[in-house]
Amino acid sequence: MRRSRTALVLAVVLATALPAGCAAGPAEEPGRTTLTVGVFGAFGLKEAGLYDAYTRLHPEIAVRQTSIERNENYYPQLLTHLVSDSGLADVQAVEVNNIAEITTTQGHRLVDLGAVPGVDKSAFLPWKWAQGTDRNGRTVALGTDIGPQAVCYRKDLFARAGLPTDRAAVGRLWAGDWKKYLDTGRRFKARAPKGVAFVDSAAGVMAAITGSSPVRFYDTRGEIVYKDNPAVKRAWDLAAAFAGEGLTARLQQFTPAWDQAYAGARFATVSCPAWMLGYIQDKAGPAGRGAWDVAAAPRPGNWGGSFLVVPSAGRHRAEAAKLVAWLTAPAQQATLFARRGSFPSSSAALARPAVAEARHPYFGGAPVGALFAAAARGVPVAVTGPKDAVIAQNLADIGMLQVDQKGRPPRAGWDAAVKSIDNALDR
Repeated sequence: MRRSRTALVLAVVLATALPAGCAAGPAEEPGRTTLTVGVFGAFGLKEAGLYDAYTRLHPEIAVRQTSIERNENYYPQLLTHLVSDSGLADVQAVEVNNIAEITTTQGHRLVDLGAVPGVDKSAFLPWKWAQGTDRNGRTVALGTDIGPQAVCYRKDLFARAGLPTDRAAVGRLWAGDWKKYLDTGRRFKARAPKGVAFVDSAAGVMAAITGSSPVRFYDTRGEIVYKDNPAVKRAWDLAAAFAGEGLTARLQQFTPAWDQAYAGARFATVSCPAWMLGYIQDKAGPAGRGAWDVAAAPRPGNWGGSFLVVPSAGRHRAEAAKLVAWLTAPAQQATLFARRGSFPSSSAALARPAVAEARHPYFGGAPVGALFAAAARGVPVAVTGPKDAVIAQNLADIGMLQVDQKGRPPRAGWDAAVKSIDNALDR
């Protein structure tokens, strides 16, 4: 997830975000224990005032945060520090694409947070709790936010193509089956406004379909199985059909061209995790207000989210574990959503009014709290592996991008992706 670019997800609805800061925090003070927290991007905890709230409750504690802007720079440093047992903050953030590698290879270097007083397994969504649990049953990472998926769509373009515009009716068009999403795209294309595609990219479709499957790139034994997994093959084939039938705008996500396409209304739908609402609002601008809406995805899935861990080599393990337990408790997750738009991984937080009753005026007053909560509860407990991110990126950027933008046959794109993945994994 591009956290640094999307941290203000729903903040326009729920509160005014504070300016992001990288390293400033309470200075060392005599008689106080200073806990250090290492994060990437505008993580939100500091900006939401949670550190200040904790230190008011615990005046003997000070909290100092450091941040590296991009996770691709932050994560390799975190791995290096964990392996060497040095240079670590008391609390470290971990992005969801890296959590399987952390629990698999570094779990023994982390504190068992599931055993910390006050941590309640039942307060978390089961699949999120499972992601932070290692193979020995130790829960070494507690979830902060998640990215339950919906489909964002432009009502004005749907109307011009003769499709329903009410979000419930739109959701029924493809309810239960991603193939129905493809069928809707065909209906849209038949009467679409000139120059407008049904969806932004084939790779985005593939990622959304894959994200709604319980078994993706690894099996329960930890073996890489994506080449033979019917769920991955189905996702590939459906996404390739979008490309082959001319239903995509042939864009690559998170590029300037993709950003400009929002402003130009060049596509009608996009797979849309909760954190992307702020991104769409930013890129589509005032002209998109009221034109965009949100409907349930064909099947629940997740894209994005993060965790907090406590390294065993940290100076203040017990105090740090208490801080993490408090930061990830339902009340604080609800506050983080209300002030920063980070969707809670706590099932208990989903029922709180600040979440359950949240609406987004930019998206026509869509009941985003209830909609994304329903998606979050339906996400399957998925098998994750240490190189999920590598496999997913190559399938998208090496394989499907060639099919979508260059018109290469799906098999050729698949073979190119597999070759790149094998090279990356030294297979």
